[in-house]
Amino acid sequence: MARKRLLRGLGLAAVWLVVAVATAVTVFLNSEREVVVASHDTVVRPTVGGEVLVRTGPVLPDLRLDTDQRIGVDVTLGKTTAETMGQLVERYAVIAGQPDGSVAKVESAVTDMALDAAGRGAVAGLVPVGIWLLVGHRRRQELWDVVRRRRLLEIGLVLGVVAAGLLVWAPWRQAEPSVRAEQEWLTLAEFLGPDVPLPADLPPVEVRSSAGAIDSRRLVASAVSTYRKANRFYDRAAEEAADLELREPEEGETVAVLVSDRHDNIGMDPVARAIADRAGATVVLNAGDDTSTGQRWEAFSLDSVSAAFEGLQRFAVAGNHDHGDFVRDYLGDRGWTMLDGTVVEGPGGGTLIGLDDPRSSGLGDWRDETGLSFSEVAERFSEEICAADERVNTVLVHDTNQARSALEQGCADLVIGGHVHVKIGPEAVTGPDGETGYAFTTGTTGGAAYAIAIGSKPRRDAMVTLITYDAEGRPIGLQPVTLQTNGTFLVEPWQPLTYPTDETDDTGPTDEPDELDPTEDPDQAEAEGEPADEAGGGMVLELTP
Repeated sequence: MARKRLLRGLGLAAVWLVVAVATAVTVFLNSEREVVVASHDTVVRPTVGGEVLVRTGPVLPDLRLDTDQRIGVDVTLGKTTAETMGQLVERYAVIAGQPDGSVAKVESAVTDMALDAAGRGAVAGLVPVGIWLLVGHRRRQELWDVVRRRRLLEIGLVLGVVAAGLLVWAPWRQAEPSVRAEQEWLTLAEFLGPDVPLPADLPPVEVRSSAGAIDSRRLVASAVSTYRKANRFYDRAAEEAADLELREPEEGETVAVLVSDRHDNIGMDPVARAIADRAGATVVLNAGDDTSTGQRWEAFSLDSVSAAFEGLQRFAVAGNHDHGDFVRDYLGDRGWTMLDGTVVEGPGGGTLIGLDDPRSSGLGDWRDETGLSFSEVAERFSEEICAADERVNTVLVHDTNQARSALEQGCADLVIGGHVHVKIGPEAVTGPDGETGYAFTTGTTGGAAYAIAIGSKPRRDAMVTLITYDAEGRPIGLQPVTLQTNGTFLVEPWQPLTYPTDETDDTGPTDEPDELDPTEDPDQAEAEGEPADEAGGGMVLELTP
C-alpha cells in the first residue's frame, strides 16, 4: 500500500513538473518587457540560441551578435528624444563604449520575465494535480469507463493533433514580403568596407542592410569613430588611474569618493571607479545632476553609474537638473540610499544627512509645505541639521548653499556639493562657540561645460574627490583628483581637516573662492576655457590623447 502511494505521488510530481516546465517555457518565450535602453523606449523579448538582435528602426541597420549563452534577446528600439540622427548615433557610440549599465538593464528584464514565467508554470502545474485529487479514485474510474466505452480518448487525440497542426501552419495568414527578408547579414567590416578600420576590442557584430545603404554606412562609420575615440581616451584614463599616487587610508579610516554633475557622461564612470579602487574607497557620495533633464531616456546614465559603483555603499541626492521624481526613484530601486533630510549612518559609522536640490522638483517642497523659496528651504534644512541628536559629520547636497546656515551655526563638520562645475574650498567656517566646519564644492565629474556631457572626451576638466573619515566617522581630509581635457591627471595633495579639539591648527585649510560666483548655475551661461582653480603641486600623469 505504501509503495502504491509512493508511486502515485511520484506520478503526480512528474505531471506537475512536465506541465510546469512546458507552461513556463511557453510563457517565457512569448513574454516581453518595455524598458528604456540606449535612450529609447524599448521592447525586450527573450529568444533561444544565445543571439542578441537589435532592431534599430527604418534608418539605421539592424545589428546581431552571437553570444555563448543559451538564452538570447530580441531588442526593438522605439521612440527617442534625440533631435537629430547625428545626436542619436553619438549616444549609441558612447553607450557602446560603456555598455555595462545597459546590459544589466536588459539582463534584469529577462530575469524578471523568467521568474514570472516560472511562477506561472508552477501554478499551472498544480491544476491537473488538483483536479486529479479532487475527483477522487472512484469518480476517475467511472470517467475512464465512459471514455473507453465511447472511444472519446482516440477521438480527442486525433482532434488535438489536427488542431495543433493547423495552428502551426496557419494557412489563413498570407504574410506580406518582408523588406528585412530581402536584406543580408554582413559582418561590420564587410558593411563598412576596407577604408574604415575597426577597433580590435569591438565584438563580432553583424549588420543587416542592403548593399546600397550608403547613408547607413556613413552613420555607422561615425558611430564606430566616436566609439574608438571614447574608448581610447577613457580606457587609458582608467588604466592610468589604477597607478596614481594617492594617499592610502590608515588603519580604522574609511575613504569615500565624491562625484557630482556627471550630466550623462558615462565614459567617466569607470575612471571614477578606478580612482576609488586605487584609494581604497568603500563608499560613494553622489551630489546629483546625473542627467540633463531627469527624463526616462537618460536611464542609461543611471544604469551606468549604478553598475560602475556596484559593491560600494552608495548615497545620493538629486540635483537641479534631475527634474521630477524619476532619477530619485530609479536610483533608489537600484540600491542607492537616497537621502531625504533625515540623519542616517554614513561613512565610517558617522552621521550623514542630505537633501535633494529643491529646484529638481520645483521650488517650495519641504516636507508637506509648499510655496517656499530656495533660501527658505535651505533655512528649514539647516534647522533640521542643527536639531539632530548629535553633531552631523557630513551634509551631502547638490549646492552647498543649501546648508550654509548650518555651518555658520556650528552644527556640521563638512558640507559637500557640486553644481557650479569647478572646485571651491575647502573653506573653514567657524561657529558661534568656536566650532569649525568646512564647505567644499567638487568640480564636475562628467567634465560638463553645459547640461549634457556625452562625447568622446570631457568638454572640461573632470574631477572626483576622495574624502577620508576617521574611526568615528568624522571627515579628516580631502584629496581632489582631476582628469584634464588633454588627458593629464592632476592629483592634488591630501588636505587635512582639523577641528578645535585637535592638537593641530584649529583653522584648517582655506582656499580663496574661485572667481566664479558660487550661486551662478554654469548651465545658464556660456562656459569659456578651463576652470581657473588649479591647485599647485601634486602628481601629474599625461595620457596620449
